[in-house]
Amino acid sequence: MREASIDVGAIEDNVRHLRRLTGSEVIAVVKADGYGHGAVRSAVAALAGGATRLGVADITEAIALRRAGIDAPIVAWLHAPGTSFAEAASLGIELGISSFDQLLAAAGAASADRPVGVHLKLETGLSRNGIAPEDQRIVFAEAARLERIGKLRVIALFSHLSNTSADDDRAALQAFEDGVALAASLGLAPPLRHLAATHAAIALPETRLGCVRIGIGMYGLSPFADRSSADLGLRPAMTLRGAVAAVRRVPAGTGVSYGYAFRAERDTTLALVPVGYADGVPRQASGAGPVVIGGRRFSVAGRIAMDQFVVDVGDHPVAVGDEVVLFGDPTLGAPAADDWATAAGTINYEVVTRIGPRVPRRQVSA
Repeated sequence: MREASIDVGAIEDNVRHLRRLTGSEVIAVVKADGYGHGAVRSAVAALAGGATRLGVADITEAIALRRAGIDAPIVAWLHAPGTSFAEAASLGIELGISSFDQLLAAAGAASADRPVGVHLKLETGLSRNGIAPEDQRIVFAEAARLERIGKLRVIALFSHLSNTSADDDRAALQAFEDGVALAASLGLAPPLRHLAATHAAIALPETRLGCVRIGIGMYGLSPFADRSSADLGLRPAMTLRGAVAAVRRVPAGTGVSYGYAFRAERDTTLALVPVGYADGVPRQASGAGPVVIGGRRFSVAGRIAMDQFVVDVGDHPVAVGDEVVLFGDPTLGAPAADDWATAAGTINYEVVTRIGPRVPRRQVSA
């Protein structure tokens, strides 16, 4: 009834393309179950495409990758207060550090013969987590001391950009470079600096710094409102499909779904698609979400329900079992995830990441 096919070849190719484009080491971001594509399969494909490191939000995600047999470097950067770093340290997971307390906790998890790898995150204007400018001196000095005595290995300094404008991102870059200079004056010389994610890695070359974090781009989606995946040389990796579960011929005036937000203007045929907001299809796209059935493009008629939605196909011949493509690669005739994002008033990141566990993933490599 429903399926998301994941083209791991596309993920591999996208990473390879972006690595060549940026001339930089790539940290492949596979948080949130690989943006809905599957963290393990996405990680394996990204590493095959030349990524040298994996990035996740939290330690639980990193541990799951280790348990799946992935031994590449992994960095996890978001931690709840009081999080224990012991298991992460034992598995060689690198830690993003945003405060003095986190720095001490990471050092406390070191073993006698194994320092904990850390990436020190600087606050450069996004107003989220990160070491505030007024705290950087004491954190850097302590990190340098802990590195000298073998408790820590400072692998990177990093931050994150707002993508508000080129000027805003350049101001953040300057704040970051100020922090890097201060760290160097206090004895820190980490091998990596990473600031740019997909958006800046493509649009603002001066932010690449020899290492970039690639998230949405590795899944073949564009972070730009005015540039498509194809414009960037990327292939969308996820195709979401359903199948027609019922076909009903109805007279003009027939109401459809909850609240009768749609009423047929003429005698028409309705096709039922058993995919709904419980599967991650945004209810906000009711009456607008695009689908392709039998090579023709239609829109959702009425409200998207928890488990299903209806499509008005007019007089187009449709039968039970016909494939329904919600989104995929628009160069192959599918609606884009961006089309659903526009219909729902959101972004393509959310569209793919929200596809839920009830939707089976089928791995393919076109």
